[in-house]
Amino acid sequence: MKRLRDEPLGYLLHRVTAALRAEVVVTVLEPSGLAAPEYFCMRMLSQAPKSNAELAREAHVSPQAMNKVIRELQDRGLVTRPVTVSSGRSLPATLTRKGVTMLERLDPKVAEAEDRVLAKLSEQDRREFRRLLVAVG
Repeated sequence: MKRLRDEPLGYLLHRVTAALRAEVVVTVLEPSGLAAPEYFCMRMLSQAPKSNAELAREAHVSPQAMNKVIRELQDRGLVTRPVTVSSGRSLPATLTRKGVTMLERLDPKVAEAEDRVLAKLSEQDRREFRRLLVAVG
């Protein structure tokens, strides 16, 4: 068995991310009619309203790709953007009440999916893993 240090951290994180994403998409998002980028956008907006440019930077996608995601969420009534703003050029997106309600409904299911992926870790290890990820990010 390889020593822990032999595996590149990026590779390990990619494997965990891929497993989490696959489980969440299949068991939670697809049945709710959401794609992963839409869910991630909603999670970012749950923290605070953000412009398309801010969302794109946080998600590491192009502004054009994020604009498509925001439009899809707007069409579903999950996100709103003002038609005009009093100052500046950005039109900050905000979750609608329907969007907030959807996240509140999905979050426990996402947590269950995460628990399935991390089932080999004890509850204490899961908390420590999460704490370490927050500390680094």
